[in-house]
Amino acid sequence: MTAVADATRIETKSWFHRNQQTIAPWLFLAPGVLFFLVYVIAPIFQSFNISLYEWDGLGQAEYIGFRNYEDLYWEYVDRDAFFISLKNNLIWLIMYLLAIPAGLFIALFLNQTVFGIRLYKSLFFFPFVISQVVVGLVFTWFYDPTFGLLNNILSVFGAGPINVLGNENLVTYGIIVAGLWPQTAYCMILYLTGLNAVDPEQIEAGRLDGAKGWRMLWHVVLPQLRPATFIAFVVTIIGALRSFDLISIMTEGGPFGSSRVLAFYMFEVALSEYGFRMGYGAAIAVVLFLIMMCFIAYFLWSMYRDEKR
Repeated sequence: MTAVADATRIETKSWFHRNQQTIAPWLFLAPGVLFFLVYVIAPIFQSFNISLYEWDGLGQAEYIGFRNYEDLYWEYVDRDAFFISLKNNLIWLIMYLLAIPAGLFIALFLNQTVFGIRLYKSLFFFPFVISQVVVGLVFTWFYDPTFGLLNNILSVFGAGPINVLGNENLVTYGIIVAGLWPQTAYCMILYLTGLNAVDPEQIEAGRLDGAKGWRMLWHVVLPQLRPATFIAFVVTIIGALRSFDLISIMTEGGPFGSSRVLAFYMFEVALSEYGFRMGYGAAIAVVLFLIMMCFIAYFLWSMYRDEKR
């Protein structure tokens, strides 16, 4: 009788009670998924749509097809600015990747048990918590040709003052160095978290097999840090391609537009007093998005291939 009563009670339960364990995780995820769809996915499709129109942001939009994309290449006035921005983005991308090995080696140092390690961790963690605006102002003062610390150091060695932010050939590299400071700290945090999950048994097995130093790092430690490396690559690539704040604070795209990147150029043509070409700015945003997706898709495919092996 008891078994029959239990079976009857189960059958009379609602569909929600019978599937509660399956539904509950989706209910918790629903707000985040909704916000992601509304504020991330929907604007991506809106950008694609706006890039097909000529629109000043206020009046009537005129459908022009792919003319904005053609203007990126063919329009003489904007072509040089676009290709300078694209070239600078590639320089940012290549040099920004230096943050990953730098963050790894700092994390390996901070993972040791030495005197004062908490102080060292705080000092290396500090750039990550301060605003990019503050970073830009600090490095602007650092590069100042009259009273900046860089030129004071160079004067000790008899070298003349260098106006890094006023030199067309140096300005992009100077801004990238400023950006590498907090980005290295971020990669360091990712690797410190990953090092805490390294299996000590594999480390001991490697030592018994005679692995040490670089061999231990390459064959034992780095394979276990693959998830942290993947996240570091993705975040660093996205940070390099969407760089805007440091350029806006330090040079405003100067001198003579030589430090522009695609994100800043998009702002200039779409939202600044020089532009209000929303469709053209959206086309730049689409190009930037496609470049990001190419790199991210490649790393996702690489991770999937390695996991499959």
